Amino acid sequence: MQWFLEIAWWIPLVPLLGAIANGLAGKRLGKTFVSTVGVGTVAAAFGLALGALAALLAVPGRQFQRDLFAWIPLGSPGAGGFGATFEAPVGYLVDPLAAVMILVVTGVGLLIHVYSVGYMGHDEGYSRYFAYLNLFTASMLLLVLANNFLLMFVGWEGVGLCSYLLIGFWYQKESAAAAGKKAFIVNRVGDFGFVIGMLLLFLAFGTLRFTEVNGLARPLVEQGMVTAGMITAITLLLFVGATGKSAQLPLWVWLPDAMEGPTPVSALIHAATMVTAGVYMIARTGALWALAPLSGAVVAITGALTALFAATIALTQYDLKRVLAYSTISQLGLMLLAAGVGAYTAAIFHLMTHAFFKGLLFLAAGSIMHALGNRIDLREMGQLRRRLPQTFLTFGVGWLAIAGVPPLAGFWSKDEILAEALALGTPYWWASGPVLWGIGTLASFLTAFYMSRAFYLAFFSDQRLDRHVEAHVHESPRSMTRPLWILAGLSILGGAPFGWQALGGGQTTLGAFLDPVWAVAAHGAPEAAHHAPVPNWVLMLFATGVAVVGILIARAGYRTRPFETPEPAQRTLGPFWAFFEDKWHIEAIYHAVFVRGGTALARFLAGPVDQGGVDRAVNGVAGAVGKVGTGLSRAQTGLVRSYAMSILAGAILVVAYFAFR
Repeated sequence: MQWFLEIAWWIPLVPLLGAIANGLAGKRLGKTFVSTVGVGTVAAAFGLALGALAALLAVPGRQFQRDLFAWIPLGSPGAGGFGATFEAPVGYLVDPLAAVMILVVTGVGLLIHVYSVGYMGHDEGYSRYFAYLNLFTASMLLLVLANNFLLMFVGWEGVGLCSYLLIGFWYQKESAAAAGKKAFIVNRVGDFGFVIGMLLLFLAFGTLRFTEVNGLARPLVEQGMVTAGMITAITLLLFVGATGKSAQLPLWVWLPDAMEGPTPVSALIHAATMVTAGVYMIARTGALWALAPLSGAVVAITGALTALFAATIALTQYDLKRVLAYSTISQLGLMLLAAGVGAYTAAIFHLMTHAFFKGLLFLAAGSIMHALGNRIDLREMGQLRRRLPQTFLTFGVGWLAIAGVPPLAGFWSKDEILAEALALGTPYWWASGPVLWGIGTLASFLTAFYMSRAFYLAFFSDQRLDRHVEAHVHESPRSMTRPLWILAGLSILGGAPFGWQALGGGQTTLGAFLDPVWAVAAHGAPEAAHHAPVPNWVLMLFATGVAVVGILIARAGYRTRPFETPEPAQRTLGPFWAFFEDKWHIEAIYHAVFVRGGTALARFLAGPVDQGGVDRAVNGVAGAVGKVGTGLSRAQTGLVRSYAMSILAGAILVVAYFAFR
């Protein structure tokens, strides 16, 4: 089995080869070739990931690292001075954290590729779509398997590029093209902070390898070779990158607009790949965050506030995909809340279960769009459970999972995050355990409410379908419904084995598997020793009660009544509804400051500064030189006597100078 680890570098390479094949020859060779290559390469990567996991279990220490070749070797050993050499290899690291991530990316990604065969079957850009999708998968796998920051950054930028290509896939639509550019630009803002963080990291440690950085962090701080302030600066700059990729405050604005891309793209980006990169990066560098309590507190409170912020916006949305988009932002906030307090296992656990139920919800939304002729407005639905029974049942599973109803997967992972937040907290009052738990619980209540609102408006409330649409409503083909059922099964069973173990208060199998990655969690205590001040079963009962109350309130307002304006939630919230619907005015402020303000600044620089200042100065110098040249040219008469007179006058001046100086 060892050879599975030796060839683990094929895991990202195989989808990359699929992207090249479909990009170069897919259009000529037809859709059968494109489908086979697109789906088959990801299936092969999934098989290799399973083999790598099986082989890893037999490796002492559960860590396998291999350098393939030197990429950027600078300097030489013994050149003098700490950090005088720089080396960035192309290499990979397989450990429990990487194993979980590659299984999630390839497993859920494979189901999305299969679903795409039916969903995109009639699109003219079929081969281009699968080329982008394979390239996206390869980039995410490179990000996860890289054994150093710089190579991870290549994958980091790769998923950013692919998100631009996939979100703007239907570039003929102005809104899709604008959404792609918005995602690309906002992520560059976060990536700037990430790059500065990497530079400081190399300055402090002399290496960018994950294993070396994690191993050197505590000894160098204890020896005084690296200051705590430097660690704080590095981690905060890395977090700037995470806020961009994982769509957290203040760089969340790109993700809702990403809904302009095809629905399987939304599922891939929002469920298992790009948006989880920030959570993965923080978990991968846990040793740094354990030495920077302020940074951890910033991450935890940012995640908690983002979870609540996005939830308030989601409850005002009518576009089903945007409801799910804001839900993704909110769920990512919970993951970062867990990572901020050092509960990395809880963060990865929720990352895994979220991939199941959020992938399910997005693909079910795509099934609804397929049935309704690309309509996705909740105000144009109703009674769909009768016409779309498979979509109804599978969407219902995803709804209950994300709402936190036991024993579905989302309940276990979300409960573990809230319990860890209450038990651990941070040393700062504004990010203490009770504060984080309270914000997270409120966000969870709103999640149960707005997802129930969407569920009842789509499948139960009075029918509001257009007559022409109603005549053609049909269930999706098997290529689309089979992935729904598989994800529904994972959403039901994917968290229970670990959840029941957590209920007993001991370390879960997942925690024991991941423990070698971090060895000791933040705050200096093993993760198994963390206990909330309230028994786990009490917290679970309370969390269940919160979810049930949210569902019942939504059921009372939206199950049987015709769609009303203002709707029940709008009447209850009053002026807050408009405030939440306008995204707390934050996007409007961004537009005023960065779009209109940037445009005004560009016009000023292009007009008064460039044309009125720089151009005028350059043209003025050129004009002055021209006039001087014109004046001097008059002395060139072509007459010998004039030149002789000039020489005589010059000679007289020279003699006079020496005579009278």
